[in-house]
Amino acid sequence: MLNTEPLLYEKLAAELGGMIAGGVLRQGERLPSVRCLAKERRLSVSTVVQAFRQLEDRGLVEARPQSGYFVRRSMVLRSEPLPRATPDEAVPVDVSQRLVSVLNDAMKPGMTPFSAALPAAELLPVAALQRLYAGVARRHPKLLEGGSHFNMNEPALVRQLVRRSLAWGGPLAAEEIVITNSCTEALGLCLRAVTKPGDTVAVESPAYYLMLQLIETLGLKALEIPTDPRDGMSVEALDMASRNGQIAACLLVPNASNPLGSMMPDEKKRQLATLTAARGIAVIEDDIYGDLYFGKQRPWPIKAFDKTGNVMLCSSFSKCLSPALRIGFVAAGRYRAAIALQKAITSGGTNPITQNVLAEYLESGSYERHLRNLRRIYERQVESMRAAVSRYFPAETRISQPQGAFVLWVELPEEIDTSEVYERAIRDNLVYVPGELFSASGMYRNCLRLNCGNPHTPEIDDAVRRLGALMTKP
Repeated sequence: MLNTEPLLYEKLAAELGGMIAGGVLRQGERLPSVRCLAKERRLSVSTVVQAFRQLEDRGLVEARPQSGYFVRRSMVLRSEPLPRATPDEAVPVDVSQRLVSVLNDAMKPGMTPFSAALPAAELLPVAALQRLYAGVARRHPKLLEGGSHFNMNEPALVRQLVRRSLAWGGPLAAEEIVITNSCTEALGLCLRAVTKPGDTVAVESPAYYLMLQLIETLGLKALEIPTDPRDGMSVEALDMASRNGQIAACLLVPNASNPLGSMMPDEKKRQLATLTAARGIAVIEDDIYGDLYFGKQRPWPIKAFDKTGNVMLCSSFSKCLSPALRIGFVAAGRYRAAIALQKAITSGGTNPITQNVLAEYLESGSYERHLRNLRRIYERQVESMRAAVSRYFPAETRISQPQGAFVLWVELPEEIDTSEVYERAIRDNLVYVPGELFSASGMYRNCLRLNCGNPHTPEIDDAVRRLGALMTKP
C-alpha cells in the first residue's frame, strides 16, 4: 500500500488554507512569521516555508519583501449557490443519452478527471486488498464451488456492517441487510420494491444524475424539491409537495450530497423520517459519502431516526476502498423481503469472495485508519479546487462549500450555458458534468460539477485555468 499520509508542510498548508477559506485569516492580514510558527508548531523553518509556498502557488497568500506573508487581497471568497425554486409538477426524466455521452467522453485518453466522481487510484489500499483476495481464496476454496440466488449474504460481512452502524446510532438489524453489487444496484432494487411505473419520486434539486437515470429507466416521474447547499433537501417543501398523496418515495443523499456536498442537520433528518412515515412515503437514503465527512464526528443517517422500518439505507465502499470491489448493501427495514426478491430475480448473489475480503479488511481495523487519512486528503483537494475555481472562473461565480466527499458544484453567471461550453471544452481535453444533467426539468444550465478526487497537481490547476477561460467566453 502506498503511503498517502500527507507531509508535514501539506498538513500545515491545509490548516492555514482552511482558516483563510473560513475567514479566520482575512484578506490583507499578515500570517505569523516563519520562525514564530516553526517554534510554536515544533516544525523546521524549511517545513513552514514549504507550506507558505504551497499556499502562494494556490493563490491564497503573497510574500512581501521584508514584511512576511499576507492573505491575498485579490482573493475572492466566493458565495455559495442559493437554493432555487423548482417546478410544482412531477415530470418524466430524460437524461440517459446525454449522460452516457459525457461519461464516455471521460474515458477517452488525455481527458482531465473532472467528470466521474471517482478517487485517484493512488489513494486506494489496492495492495492490501490484493493480499486479502489471495488469502481468502486460499483459506476458503469452496467459495468458488457454488452460488445461490437466495443466500446472498456472507455472515462475516453482515456482522461487520452491523458493528460499524454502532457509530451512528445503530445498530442495524442483521436480518434487514441485503448485500448488493453496488450502491446503484441497491438504489434500483429499492425503487423497484416500492414503486410502479408512473409513480412520483421526490428528489433533491440538484439531484445525483444516476438517481435520475434510475427513475427514467423504471418509467417513474421525478418531483424536484428545493435543496439548500448547506442543509440539504427542504423538509418544509417536501411537506407541502406531499399533502395530496402523490409521492410514492423519496430518494436523497442527506450526508455530503452529490453534487452540493450539503449535510442535513439531525433535526431535519428526524423531521423527514417522521413526515414520510406518517404519509406512507418510502425513503431511499444513499449514504455512500457518510464516512467521508469533514467535521469532527460521523454524521447520522436518516435511518438512525426511523421508528417504523420505512427508511432503506443504501451504501457501498466504492468511494473509500475501490470502485472495482462492486460491493454495496441496503439495510431495508420493512421492505427487506421485497428487495431480496428483486435481487434474486435480477442478479442473484453477490461475489462471496469479495464479501469475505471486505469483511476481513473491516475487521482488521485498517479501514478506520485509512478513512482518517482519506478524509484529510479529500478535504484538502476540495479546498484546493475551490481556490482554483475562485482564481480562474468569472467574478460572479458561486462555489459550493462541501461538508464531505469530493465533488464541487459551480454556479456561473446566467448567460453561461455549460452544456454549450462543453462541446468546446472536450476539444481541449476538458470534461465535466453539465448542470442540466442534475435536473429532471433541465434546470442548472449555468452550473457544472467538478470531481476533486485527484491530488491538485500543477496539471490539474492548469486544467482549471483553461476551463475558467472557456467559461468567460460568450
